[in-house]
Amino acid sequence: MYVPFEELPEESRVWIYQSNRRLQPEELSQIETALQQFVENWAAHGKPLQASFEIRYDRFIVLAVDQEFNAATGCSIDVSVHFIQELEKQFNIVLLDKMNVTYRLGDHIAHKSLIDFKKMVKDRAVSPHTIVFNNLVNTIEEYQNDWEVEASQSWHSRFF
Repeated sequence: MYVPFEELPEESRVWIYQSNRRLQPEELSQIETALQQFVENWAAHGKPLQASFEIRYDRFIVLAVDQEFNAATGCSIDVSVHFIQELEKQFNIVLLDKMNVTYRLGDHIAHKSLIDFKKMVKDRAVSPHTIVFNNLVNTIEEYQNDWEVEASQSWHSRFF
């Protein structure tokens, strides 16, 4: 059951999938349609989930579920991962590879492998003050407050 993203409680669970490239306008339209259909029908053990999504910066897909209404279960989470895998195939993008880092360079959003990011740290091409996207946040509240943070304030800090 689709609910507008801004109407979900702050405690709602989120999953963030970052694309390895910026999505094009025609792709965004198709992905939004597919996401809308998915969340409208997403269920856990036959019970509808109050869910939503948003796409940020033409690169990040954020799925959210109000766990108080009906909690997402292992099976329903597996269904969402399968859906994301289908998007990867259909649009020739990578969304599930957690070994990549996305960060800001001014107004530009850059995407590098973890190995390349570590090298950039060593070469001082990025600093502890570089804004990174911490896709490990778990709730809408964390997403709103701790998703775009300085590298020193996220799991990326271990590289400095």
